[in-house]
Amino acid sequence: MPAVAATRIERSTGHDPRWDAVLARDSSFDGAFFTAVRTTKIYCRPSCPARHPKLENVSFFRTPDEAETAGYRACRRCHPRAVLVKSDDDIVRRVSAHVIAHLDERVTLEGIARTVGLSPFYLQRRFKHATGLTPGEFTRAKRTERLRSQLRAGETVSRATYGAGFGSSSRAYDQAAKRLGMTPGQYAKGGDGMMIRHTIVTAPVGHVLIGITDRGVAAVLLGTSAASLLRALRVEYPRAKHVPLEDPAAAQVTALIAQVVRAIADQTDATAIPLDLAGTVFQQTVWRALQKIPLGETRSYRAVARSIGRPSAARAVAGACAANKVAILVPCHRVVREDGAIGGYRWGAARKRALLAAEGAAKS
Repeated sequence: MPAVAATRIERSTGHDPRWDAVLARDSSFDGAFFTAVRTTKIYCRPSCPARHPKLENVSFFRTPDEAETAGYRACRRCHPRAVLVKSDDDIVRRVSAHVIAHLDERVTLEGIARTVGLSPFYLQRRFKHATGLTPGEFTRAKRTERLRSQLRAGETVSRATYGAGFGSSSRAYDQAAKRLGMTPGQYAKGGDGMMIRHTIVTAPVGHVLIGITDRGVAAVLLGTSAASLLRALRVEYPRAKHVPLEDPAAAQVTALIAQVVRAIADQTDATAIPLDLAGTVFQQTVWRALQKIPLGETRSYRAVARSIGRPSAARAVAGACAANKVAILVPCHRVVREDGAIGGYRWGAARKRALLAAEGAAKS
């Protein structure tokens, strides 16, 4: 156990500047030291609005960790750990570190909040503002990400399930299937047993393949020919069962594809269309941000990075755009370079220009 550096304030040292800061509730000292009270076993920041303790019961600590090692708990009124959190980036970093370190345990919002030093409500609000996810959604996504990685590495489904932190196989199949678009066993076999109904339509931007699972749209691929699009679908889901839309049992799928076709042809809002997307936590956060870009508008890669609380991640945003398998519905074509140039696009710069021109015309 590390040594605890505490300083007991005696009556004879009443002019200690730290005690003066406490008496003045001077917030400029918040984070510089922490005040602990022996009778309540609580520690606070200097500016805490609670009633002042008696001088002989006060100790000072340099950090919250030192105070807690000595047996004190954080004040629920002034949240002393919160003074160490300076930005949304810091909150995201702290939550990420806690979640990753405890994936094989029960992760709760209250436990994360204690680690970060914020109230559960305030933490949830700040974290969701920064990432688009609640801490609980982030935890589930991280578990699915670890499950995906272990399955790809050849781990058995049962070992990968528990190694990713799922408490039971039923919970893993329920949660992971929603994010993988298939059961863990099917994912381990490259989508073996998964059904993707698909059709190919023509649009001003060329041929469009639309693929649907029982959870939503899994693929909107653009290309120059039907053959190239079918090859691309097989690359994405090598062992899935690919069923043409002509299947007579596909009435519900037909209606969903009609929605997608209208969104593409008429430049209408597509945010209500259910999607079945598999991706990392970061990719999913970027894709959600892209869906918030209004029709007829563009954002730079850096602006998207800032909007998700990762201002230095412009290149990673570009990578997430390139990994998008649902063209137009997740509008990665609305992301351009800082200087306004078109930038890259998975399906070609000419298509990107055509999409932006069509959306601009539809808006005007």
